[in-house]
Amino acid sequence: MNGLVHQNQTVVAYYNEIDHLKEHVRHALTELQQNYELVIAEGAGLPVELNLLDKDLANTFVAKSFNTKNILVADIERGGVFASIYGTLELMDPVMRNNLIGVIINKFRGDRRFFDAGEKIIEERFRIPVLGVVPYMPLNIDMEDSQSLGNYQQRLDDVKIRVAVIAYPGLSNYNDLDALMADGQLYVELIHAYRPLEGFDMVLLPGSKTVIRDLQWLKGQGLFKEIQQFKKPVFGICGGYQMLCNQLHDPDALEHETAGIETGLGLIDDCVVYQHPKILTNGHYRLFSYLSIKGYEIHCGRMANYPLYYQEGNVAGTHIHGVFDDDLFRSDYFKAINSTYQSYAYGVYRELAIQNFADTVAQHIDIKSIAQALQTD
Repeated sequence: MNGLVHQNQTVVAYYNEIDHLKEHVRHALTELQQNYELVIAEGAGLPVELNLLDKDLANTFVAKSFNTKNILVADIERGGVFASIYGTLELMDPVMRNNLIGVIINKFRGDRRFFDAGEKIIEERFRIPVLGVVPYMPLNIDMEDSQSLGNYQQRLDDVKIRVAVIAYPGLSNYNDLDALMADGQLYVELIHAYRPLEGFDMVLLPGSKTVIRDLQWLKGQGLFKEIQQFKKPVFGICGGYQMLCNQLHDPDALEHETAGIETGLGLIDDCVVYQHPKILTNGHYRLFSYLSIKGYEIHCGRMANYPLYYQEGNVAGTHIHGVFDDDLFRSDYFKAINSTYQSYAYGVYRELAIQNFADTVAQHIDIKSIAQALQTD
């Protein structure tokens, strides 16, 4: 809430607090309106979940409280796009419906001309303008959730290193994987269940929002012993870094439902203790042998011996997110695994990917009509 962790809640507790949260949303958006000419409020899910409308913060509450102009985005890849649009329009709150600018068809595959008839149907029968048909585009940057992971597309030019990413249920900070998935020399595979790891050249344990629970998941899957017995490089980031330690202590139940101690992988001679307040920092860090690596910390776990990073033999890790975005560090790390590996400029790749995505969207959306609608009250 407002950039800080408020508390861990069940869904029931969250809904019981919804009126209190609405005031925070109202205050935040009012402040944004005072400081910016345009505020884009991204919705979440559908705006017509009739049994939950009084608890819907992201869609109906924002739209009705601030009388926003609205755009409906329909994902054609899921199928049933006409039924989805028609049903949503019929069930939509009258205030939202009256302020609806139009609909955008998203993730269209194939020849755009085959949807000309579909566009006509939507505009004539549903009486809503089609503002654009956006083609399907894999975007391998700024991944934010599990849906993003399912949408990435690797550009495998000349694979030199096979990377196993342990995709436990609580996997978080997905964008730590961006620079790896965009690298044509790295084959990145997400490991969702037990399988032998000996065919990989490296194992990566990424961040986790439920470290102890995910550590227990590793044990239940049989991956715990696989990682312990893995003789090649193992790297942990934040929660994954903590799993590499001897023990994880949670005396105040900050990380898990109940207080307790969990045995870690034992690859780093240190213990993790979860304490308030959560460490929230960002900037440039002295890590490994490097004077300055840009990144950020966000964790409650403290380690006495290796608070920032560890590297010895094949085992390495850090609490700092973003280390693989650093071209020099990434190059040196993977060259040590395969001397023929050659780095690339991730920052340049990322900017080009964003620009290409933005240009494609602009090409397929009627921005002029949207801008005109925003200027009329």
